[in-house]
Amino acid sequence: MFLSRMDLNPQRRGTKRFVADPQALHAAVLATFPPGGEESDGRVLWRLDSDGKELTLWVVSPERPSFEAIQEQAGWSQRRTDETRTYDVFLGRLAKGQTYAFRLTGNPVHTVTDDSGRKRRLGHVTVAQQQQWFMERADPMGIAVRIVSGSWGESPDLVVHDRRVQRFRRGPAIVTLSQATFDGTCQVEDPDRLRQALIKGVGRAKGYGCGLLTLATVLG
Repeated sequence: MFLSRMDLNPQRRGTKRFVADPQALHAAVLATFPPGGEESDGRVLWRLDSDGKELTLWVVSPERPSFEAIQEQAGWSQRRTDETRTYDVFLGRLAKGQTYAFRLTGNPVHTVTDDSGRKRRLGHVTVAQQQQWFMERADPMGIAVRIVSGSWGESPDLVVHDRRVQRFRRGPAIVTLSQATFDGTCQVEDPDRLRQALIKGVGRAKGYGCGLLTLATVLG
């Protein structure tokens, strides 16, 4: 498995198109691999992070990607800004009790049944609902969100931000996509389940930039 990142130039026309159309960015990410590049031990996952000024594309994949085409459309003309590292060493070092900072952009939805018996998926609306969506998936991911104390009492170290609804075209249909980004700190409870979450993703809409969980060392 490989973990890649690429800084995108937010002023490029291609970047603006990718931000507005997850279907286009998904196609561009898949084009960084030879045909039939997805394997049974993992899938291609991607996520677009923004801090308001910079845009970073993250990719987890069974094969090493080649970012030349994305570089031409959305990169920085002065330099290459992509980096790919082997992910297997990090995955193999995961152990129960370790503490990490995490980030996940997810598709927090729930299923409802209407009067006719038809099931529909609807996006969670409030921060509390979206936070609960994540907490319900923590144990299946093999993690426990850390509990922090403050003047307000104890609460999970979990921040929900960049909450948005995107609408874009997929062929003749209009896709409506609810997204939210989750940041916090966690403790590893089950390394095997966590490895599966890291390489196979969490939740729905993985083809549209959701589901990629990343971990980072907690400093201090």
